[in-house]
Amino acid sequence: MATTKAPLHQKEEGIGGGGGSNLKPKLRKPVFVKVNQLKPGTSGHTLTVKVLSSTTMLDKRSRRAMSSYGDGIANTRIAECLIGDDTGTILFTARNDQVDLMKPGTTIIIRNSKIDMFKGSMRLSVDRWGRIEVTEPAKFVVKEDNNLSLVEYELVNVVEE
Repeated sequence: MATTKAPLHQKEEGIGGGGGSNLKPKLRKPVFVKVNQLKPGTSGHTLTVKVLSSTTMLDKRSRRAMSSYGDGIANTRIAECLIGDDTGTILFTARNDQVDLMKPGTTIIIRNSKIDMFKGSMRLSVDRWGRIEVTEPAKFVVKEDNNLSLVEYELVNVVEE
């Protein structure tokens, strides 16, 4: 009895050039997780959350951006935003253009996010490989009494003998 496995790559017709490989990895369906499922040191999370608050922590213009020949793109903006769903809340670190999307009351989809540790507590963030999208208002009520960023973690070294 013969069994077949699904191919890891799918062939694209007519794309590519110069005799290179025309194989492209298949896209995976995103798996949405809830805030209470987030753990330290993990990444690749996709969540639908509401923004509860947004506080600007840094709004800095570089010397190049302030000069006459600067193009104005060297600004650094960082905001700490409290986001959550029906299972809990967590602090999200928004950087640069992400700050504009994080308005209180907005429902957003965060794709390919990761957990960073800051002073022993968890922070959610999105780097250049992730994405933030504003979506239709969600129907869930945010559970504000379960803030995962208030839980303090400590790194413990285990010595095996």
